[in-house]
Amino acid sequence: MGGSDNDKEFKEQAVQYYLDNKDHLSVNEMSKNLGIGASTLHKWIKLFTEAEEIGRGSGNFVSDKEIARLKRQLRDAEGAIEVLKKSIGILSK
Repeated sequence: MGGSDNDKEFKEQAVQYYLDNKDHLSVNEMSKNLGIGASTLHKWIKLFTEAEEIGRGSGNFVSDKEIARLKRQLRDAEGAIEVLKKSIGILSK
């Protein structure tokens, strides 16, 4: 089962959207907002919760490689924020 990182990221964001809104939105409403079918969202939620169960059992859900990737991503984002702050400072003079 291939798929790009963007697909994986979208699925993770969709599941997070579900977790954040499950108390006040139905799965049908959320799937409509996301532009996907309710059965698709249900499937992703199931896959995610099964992965969580496995991850908790092994104690190694997030790999060292994934942690390094996330740290790089955070560093890049922080760098971009600093550039934007400096740009705003220059433009506001």
